[in-house]
Amino acid sequence: MVLYTSPFPNSFLSVLHSFSWALIFPCYWLADRLVGSFVPTTYEKRQRADDPCYFHALCIIITTPIYLALLAASLPFALIGFLLWSPLQSARRPYIYSRLRDKHRADGATLLTEWKAAGSGKSFCFGTANVCLLPDSLARFNNVFNTQARAKEIGRRIHNGASRPQIKIYIDSPTNTSISAASFSSLASPQGGENTNRAVNAGIKRTTSMEYKGDNSGSNNSEEREEKGGSGEPTEGEENTCIVRINGEDNGHMSDPEPDTVNGRAHTSGPAEPSLEGDAEISKTPNHKQKEGDSGSLDSYSASRESLVKVRAGDGTVDQSTVNNKLLYKASIMKKTSVRKKKHTDETFDHEISAFFPANLDFLCLQEVFDKRAAEKLKEQLHHYFEYIVYDVGVYSCHGCCSFKFVNSGLLFASRYPVMDAAYHCYPNGRGMDSLASKGALFLKVQVGSTPQDQRIVGYISCTHLQAIAGDTTVRCEQLDMLQDWLSEFRKSTSSSSTANPEELVAFDVICGDLNFDNCSSDDKLEQQHSLFTHYKDPCRVGPGEDKPWAIGTLLDPEGLYDEEVCTPDNLQKVLESEEGRKGYLVYPTSKNHSSSQKGRKASLKGNGRRIDYMLYTEEGLYLEWKVEVEEFSFITQLAGLTDHLPVAMRLMVSTGEDDP
Repeated sequence: MVLYTSPFPNSFLSVLHSFSWALIFPCYWLADRLVGSFVPTTYEKRQRADDPCYFHALCIIITTPIYLALLAASLPFALIGFLLWSPLQSARRPYIYSRLRDKHRADGATLLTEWKAAGSGKSFCFGTANVCLLPDSLARFNNVFNTQARAKEIGRRIHNGASRPQIKIYIDSPTNTSISAASFSSLASPQGGENTNRAVNAGIKRTTSMEYKGDNSGSNNSEEREEKGGSGEPTEGEENTCIVRINGEDNGHMSDPEPDTVNGRAHTSGPAEPSLEGDAEISKTPNHKQKEGDSGSLDSYSASRESLVKVRAGDGTVDQSTVNNKLLYKASIMKKTSVRKKKHTDETFDHEISAFFPANLDFLCLQEVFDKRAAEKLKEQLHHYFEYIVYDVGVYSCHGCCSFKFVNSGLLFASRYPVMDAAYHCYPNGRGMDSLASKGALFLKVQVGSTPQDQRIVGYISCTHLQAIAGDTTVRCEQLDMLQDWLSEFRKSTSSSSTANPEELVAFDVICGDLNFDNCSSDDKLEQQHSLFTHYKDPCRVGPGEDKPWAIGTLLDPEGLYDEEVCTPDNLQKVLESEEGRKGYLVYPTSKNHSSSQKGRKASLKGNGRRIDYMLYTEEGLYLEWKVEVEEFSFITQLAGLTDHLPVAMRLMVSTGEDDP
């Protein structure tokens, strides 16, 4: 299958399309600005209330006639442009595939090596988020604004969070949680030796935000990589992870550092050193470049401060003056399973509410990236970490669907692994406002490695966004049926394996997206009982109508997006950790007797909020000798103030059943 790197098959059609859009854009922009000026967000309302000299009404009175006059003048040109634009859509391709040629720009790409399936297994991390990047006037109805700036900031926060060092602190003592009295086991590899991560059984974890500052010198990084190896790639399984285990049994006393390099990991213990800020400082490899502009969790000063810890490895303390990259971080703290006070102690994997995206994020599925200019800005930011991106997915005009489509599907996919095949299908049964967008499903096949026998190791990922209107349960069920059928067809058409000649080994099959129904609402019973959930597993679900106790909703109450209690990643994380906080700022499951928008009645509703963003996986159709299981599941607050959804992430472990060589 050919991957389309441009929207049209030849340059003439591309130029003609650009010309037609240039005629349409002034009218589109003016209409967007005009409508947006009459739909203020709660953030803008508070600004105006705090500033008595802000004459917003006067500004509207002055600017409205100007906008109307310019809009009227641009309409004839927009009509001509539309007459050119509409027929061109029949030749338009359903997506654009962007591959980063300069790998020095991608922090994540330099960390990858081809998986040879020679060890005990490998983990893959998936993320999904609805980012609400509509035209600004429409986004304001969801109480978010400034779509272009939000797109850039969303991309920054995602790549900053994903490329941060992965640091975990496990507290063994139920009483002593001080980092100053601890023994440390650091620089453990999560993918070459995942058993280190799995030594501590599952438990709900609290991960505070981290400050991450590094040297953005790509040339220096490249030179150091060349000194370490000709390929510029680390050995298999090498990732930027630090595991810190706190015993808490020394009553505040610690021994001198004793480096232990068994299995290539440094085990050190030493006294904590004081800091004015109380932060922790670590010198690590120069894989991490400087992150900028993250006003959220990675540069947040509102998080709780922890003791300063210096990790020492090899022959002694790392001389920070000789290292290009310095990392200033706040440590993540997780209670060990054996001491956690949770009712759900039988869970087999870690789950947390995290202030940042998971480190070493491999695949990202986004929804509602409708605005083209915002998609370009988002893509540019994501390319700092993801080498492969599929965007501008969908159809326009009447091409390929039953009704006229004004915007695309809003789907975007980013990957650190190469995309082998891609296909898009538009749902033909959209109703109401949803029928104006080409909502559908994007199917992707990625190559994640190869065996010593040169068999490709592949994975399948599907990204979708279903009908949004609350009462359209039958429409969503039909779309789920189509999703399963299309996915089955895609796997058959792209598979080059057979029982006699297995050229490919399938490692995982994952579905991500905004399904617009939850597992607790009585109004969503049809979707909850759909056959999709018999073939695919939902890590947050017990059964139809019942979620696991630790699962929380992913739909935020739009009215509270800019409240001080939740406007930063750290604050939102703390709020969502409490049941009362969730009732104040999450949209709750609907029922016939209660309205989810009435906060006073939320106490009588069951569940922990409407969880409409899903990550599903299956064991069907995978390589029979391998086992797939969930390693971690996260609800992420790093996009606080930028969208009305909580991103979610899932880390899958693909176990080969072989011992490490």
